[in-house]
Amino acid sequence: MDIVTDERLARELDAYGCALTPQVLTPEECEQIAGLYDERGHFRATIDMERHRFGAGQYRYFGHPIPPVIARLRAAFYARLLPIARDWAARLGQPAPWPDDFGEWLDMCHRAGQTRPTPILLRYRENDWNALHRDLYGDLVFPLQVVIGLDRPGHDYTGGEFLLVEQRPRAQSRGTVTLLPQGHGLVFTTRDRPVRSSRGWSAAPVRHGVSTVRSGLRHTLGLVLHDAT
Repeated sequence: MDIVTDERLARELDAYGCALTPQVLTPEECEQIAGLYDERGHFRATIDMERHRFGAGQYRYFGHPIPPVIARLRAAFYARLLPIARDWAARLGQPAPWPDDFGEWLDMCHRAGQTRPTPILLRYRENDWNALHRDLYGDLVFPLQVVIGLDRPGHDYTGGEFLLVEQRPRAQSRGTVTLLPQGHGLVFTTRDRPVRSSRGWSAAPVRHGVSTVRSGLRHTLGLVLHDAT
């Protein structure tokens, strides 16, 4: 597991609101994590997206204890993305409540009533999709999150592109589409991000989703870096 936050990653987040990482999981690790989906004891909840009008398909929230590889990924991404989060907050003149240590941040979430773990394992079959949304879950929010592709696009499935839609100040929405390579992470904006405007920096609201899977089976691992109420 090698997570590198370099100038390229920061530049792409500034330019597009999302950026691909180098490979962080091997194909074997991807297969092992995707295989957890059918082991119900790992999860606290299963969500049917069509039932809730979120799209079509299914995902599951991990419960305690979170599998070690997922807990390590979450903590590692927090540490590497923390400087970007603080920089964004400074540009927008917003509070930056995030401590250096990820465990301390989760303790803050828990004291605020956000006690439920938020790592997600998602499974999409043919014709499944995910509506545009934001993963907030409470008052305490980390401004960046990560999704990791667990299958091979173009081989295990087709379609299923990751969608990011940003509402720029006094302008039409802008969309960005990304195909997730197996084992790579996509870092993206959780709620809003700083964009330049005539008055300096403005917060541009961002939502994300997944386009329709045309064939096959698509698994992804979602790492939200705050817990839920």
